Amino acid sequence: PSGCLVGFSTQASIRPERHLVLLSKENRTYAVAQDSPVLAVHVLRASDHELAERFGGESGDDTDKFAGLEVVDGPGGVPVIAGLDWFAGRVLRQFDCGDHVAFLLAAHDGSASRVGEAPLTLRESEDIEPGHSA
Repeated sequence: PSGCLVGFSTQASIRPERHLVLLSKENRTYAVAQDSPVLAVHVLRASDHELAERFGGESGDDTDKFAGLEVVDGPGGVPVIAGLDWFAGRVLRQFDCGDHVAFLLAAHDGSASRVGEAPLTLRESEDIEPGHSA
Protein backbone atom coordinates (compact mmCIF):
# COMPACT_ATOMS: atom_id res chain seq x y z
CA PRO A 1 0.00 0.00 0.00
CA SER A 2 1.06 3.56 -0.64
CA GLY A 3 -0.29 6.94 0.40
CA CYS A 4 0.65 10.59 0.63
CA LEU A 5 -0.66 13.95 1.73
CA VAL A 6 -2.18 15.52 -1.40
CA GLY A 7 -1.53 19.23 -1.81
CA PHE A 8 -3.61 19.78 -4.94
CA SER A 9 -7.08 18.37 -5.61
CA THR A 10 -10.40 19.66 -6.87
CA GLN A 11 -13.79 18.57 -8.07
CA ALA A 12 -13.66 18.78 -11.86
CA SER A 13 -17.27 18.03 -12.85
CA ILE A 14 -20.66 17.66 -11.17
CA ARG A 15 -22.35 15.43 -13.76
CA PRO A 16 -20.67 13.13 -14.31
CA GLU A 17 -18.86 13.39 -10.96
CA ARG A 18 -15.15 13.85 -11.59
CA HIS A 19 -12.21 14.79 -9.37
CA LEU A 20 -8.62 15.78 -10.12
CA VAL A 21 -5.92 14.65 -7.71
CA LEU A 22 -2.33 15.72 -8.32
CA LEU A 23 0.64 13.67 -7.14
CA SER A 24 4.28 14.73 -7.07
CA LYS A 25 6.51 12.81 -9.46
CA GLU A 26 9.02 12.55 -6.58
CA ASN A 27 6.52 10.68 -4.41
CA ARG A 28 6.49 6.87 -4.12
CA THR A 29 2.68 7.07 -4.24
CA TYR A 30 2.92 8.48 -7.76
CA ALA A 31 5.00 5.48 -8.88
CA VAL A 32 2.30 3.15 -7.50
CA ALA A 33 -0.65 5.23 -8.73
CA GLN A 34 0.48 5.54 -12.34
CA ASP A 35 -0.36 1.85 -12.88
CA SER A 36 -3.43 1.69 -10.61
CA PRO A 37 -6.92 1.54 -12.13
CA VAL A 38 -8.51 2.91 -8.90
CA LEU A 39 -7.35 5.47 -6.34
CA ALA A 40 -8.82 6.25 -2.92
CA VAL A 41 -8.73 9.76 -1.47
CA HIS A 42 -9.20 10.36 2.27
CA VAL A 43 -10.68 13.68 3.37
CA LEU A 44 -8.84 14.85 6.47
CA ARG A 45 -10.40 16.93 9.24
CA ALA A 46 -8.75 19.42 11.61
CA SER A 47 -8.44 16.65 14.21
CA ASP A 48 -6.33 14.56 11.76
CA HIS A 49 -3.15 16.68 11.88
CA GLU A 50 -1.06 13.81 13.25
CA LEU A 51 -2.22 11.58 10.39
CA ALA A 52 -1.45 14.36 7.88
CA GLU A 53 2.04 14.62 9.37
CA ARG A 54 2.53 10.86 8.96
CA PHE A 55 1.46 10.83 5.30
CA GLY A 56 3.04 14.16 4.36
CA GLY A 57 6.16 14.26 6.50
CA GLU A 58 7.44 10.73 5.99
CA SER A 59 8.64 9.12 2.80
CA GLY A 60 6.99 5.86 1.81
CA ASP A 61 10.30 4.74 0.33
CA ASP A 62 11.33 3.17 3.61
CA THR A 63 8.27 3.54 5.87
CA ASP A 64 4.94 1.69 5.98
CA LYS A 65 2.70 4.69 6.58
CA PHE A 66 -0.28 2.41 7.23
CA ALA A 67 1.44 0.51 10.07
CA GLY A 68 -0.68 0.53 13.22
CA LEU A 69 -3.77 1.95 11.50
CA GLU A 70 -7.03 0.10 11.01
CA VAL A 71 -7.05 -0.40 7.25
CA VAL A 72 -9.60 -2.26 5.12
CA ASP A 73 -9.56 -3.17 1.45
CA GLY A 74 -11.50 -0.61 -0.54
CA PRO A 75 -12.68 -0.77 -4.15
CA GLY A 76 -10.09 -2.40 -6.36
CA GLY A 77 -8.15 -3.46 -3.26
CA VAL A 78 -6.96 0.08 -2.44
CA PRO A 79 -6.28 0.70 1.27
CA VAL A 80 -8.98 2.63 3.13
CA ILE A 81 -8.33 3.91 6.66
CA ALA A 82 -11.30 3.04 8.88
CA GLY A 83 -13.17 5.98 10.40
CA LEU A 84 -12.12 8.60 7.83
CA ASP A 85 -14.21 10.15 5.09
CA TRP A 86 -13.03 8.92 1.71
CA PHE A 87 -13.96 8.37 -1.91
CA ALA A 88 -12.61 6.05 -4.57
CA GLY A 89 -12.45 6.73 -8.24
CA ARG A 90 -11.58 4.91 -11.41
CA VAL A 91 -8.60 6.56 -13.10
CA LEU A 92 -9.81 7.93 -16.43
CA ARG A 93 -6.74 9.89 -17.51
CA GLN A 94 -3.40 11.24 -16.34
CA PHE A 95 -2.12 14.71 -17.25
CA ASP A 96 1.46 15.91 -16.87
CA CYS A 97 1.44 19.21 -14.97
CA GLY A 98 5.17 19.82 -14.50
CA ASP A 99 6.46 18.39 -11.21
CA HIS A 100 3.03 16.81 -10.54
CA VAL A 101 0.71 14.54 -12.51
CA ALA A 102 -3.06 15.04 -12.37
CA PHE A 103 -5.23 11.93 -12.13
CA LEU A 104 -8.79 12.40 -13.38
CA LEU A 105 -11.04 10.17 -11.28
CA ALA A 106 -14.60 8.99 -11.87
CA ALA A 107 -15.84 8.80 -8.27
CA HIS A 108 -17.85 5.66 -7.59
CA ASP A 109 -17.72 4.74 -3.92
CA GLY A 110 -16.98 6.23 -0.53
CA SER A 111 -18.05 7.18 2.97
CA ALA A 112 -18.73 10.58 4.55
CA SER A 113 -19.55 10.19 8.23
CA ARG A 114 -17.62 13.26 9.47
CA VAL A 115 -18.91 16.00 7.16
CA GLY A 116 -19.87 18.17 10.16
CA GLU A 117 -16.24 18.38 11.31
CA ALA A 118 -13.99 21.21 10.15
CA PRO A 119 -11.59 20.25 7.34
CA LEU A 120 -7.83 20.24 7.76
CA THR A 121 -6.74 23.38 5.96
CA LEU A 122 -3.50 24.24 4.20
CA ARG A 123 -2.77 26.84 6.88
CA GLU A 124 -3.13 24.17 9.60
CA SER A 125 -0.71 21.87 7.81
CA GLU A 126 1.98 24.43 6.89
CA ASP A 127 4.15 23.15 9.73
CA ILE A 128 4.52 19.71 8.13
CA GLU A 129 8.01 19.28 6.71
CA PRO A 130 7.63 17.30 3.43
CA GLY A 131 9.10 13.79 3.38
CA HIS A 132 10.61 14.55 -0.07
CA SER A 133 11.08 17.48 -2.41
CA ALA A 134 8.24 18.73 -4.60
